[in-house]
Amino acid sequence: MKRLAALLVLIGAPAGFAADWPQFLGPNRDSSSSEKIAAWKGDLKAAWKVPVGDAHSSPVVAGGTVYAFFQPKGQDADALAAYDAKTGEKRWEKSYERTKFNPPFGSGPRSTPSVHGGKVFTLGSTGILACWDAKTGDIAWKVDTLKEFKAPNLFFGISTSPLVEGDTVIAMVGGKGAGIVAFDLATGKTKWQATSDPSSYASPVAVGSGAERQILTLTGSNLRSLSPEGKELWAVPFKDLLNESSTSPVKVGDFVVGSSVTAGSIGLKVKKSDDAWAAERVWKKGELTCYFSTPVAVGKHLYMVNGKASLTDASITLRCVELETGKTLWEKPKIGRYHAAIIRAANDKLLMLDDNGTLTLFEPNEKEFKPLATSKVCGPTWAHPALVDGRIYLRDEKNLICIPLE
Repeated sequence: MKRLAALLVLIGAPAGFAADWPQFLGPNRDSSSSEKIAAWKGDLKAAWKVPVGDAHSSPVVAGGTVYAFFQPKGQDADALAAYDAKTGEKRWEKSYERTKFNPPFGSGPRSTPSVHGGKVFTLGSTGILACWDAKTGDIAWKVDTLKEFKAPNLFFGISTSPLVEGDTVIAMVGGKGAGIVAFDLATGKTKWQATSDPSSYASPVAVGSGAERQILTLTGSNLRSLSPEGKELWAVPFKDLLNESSTSPVKVGDFVVGSSVTAGSIGLKVKKSDDAWAAERVWKKGELTCYFSTPVAVGKHLYMVNGKASLTDASITLRCVELETGKTLWEKPKIGRYHAAIIRAANDKLLMLDDNGTLTLFEPNEKEFKPLATSKVCGPTWAHPALVDGRIYLRDEKNLICIPLE
């Protein structure tokens, strides 16, 4: 009878998938994965590769489907396409027209979709927030956030990735009284709006649980925290001279780290006392400048990709930094030009994809850089990869690619 019961459970269970990568920076929005990664030998080979339109948006994976957000060739439009995660077969592609927008470094979207509850939420470079059916691609609702809240676009276009929190989807908008806005998941109607902070290119994260739950955001003027209901909890002034920072805040215990492309990084001690929150700056390091790459924490150390915004002397450096002091323990220069994305595996191995298209597995170590394996996997890329079921999903300037890590 026990064996029969077990068999019935297996038969009745839906087809299982490894932990999804349904949003920017993964399931926990902290660049961490529940999967373990072992060092591979030789060069990695693609299981499949499909051409895809212009974008710096990262692929996401949910329920055996890969979603890519891009600009269709020759069209002033935003498109979302769904592909079978195992074969790369396209399941559907849908799009909507948008205002003509041609910023430097590509006119496709920068923002990464969020998949939740059978829906996909996207935010285009002209500020259109859309809700798509994950199975069919049908659009349930759209909001022109810049028009709705009389907010300006950014030089490179809206890039913040939407955050699903409870029954809302949250995004930086940058309008007066609408710096950060939460929209109803089902209807797109405004649930709350808070602050008058200008936008940055960064994406919000949700941390903590219960009464400790917070939304952390690097805006155009502050590193700040809101409650899931939009109440302002704390804010520390932190303004980037170029307003081009694209990094998400990192929280480890009661420590929060924010990073920008010109102002360096700051470490904050955050405390709650008598229902009031306070954030105290513990350190600031001007040399720890982060452009696109959000730092990754392993234990009491941060692994950071630091560099500067330069058209003539672009180069990035990988550093190991003490979380509580900001002290650099070691550095590995010239690992790329502007960007390298890092993922932390369950066995604490670190997987790094640089903007030249090289994938490197290395050991977290406070004394030195210890590479374990490396392989050229794609062309130039600024998108973050997704790790699901032993496969890395990434996109470069031309293709969406699936690569088994073996």
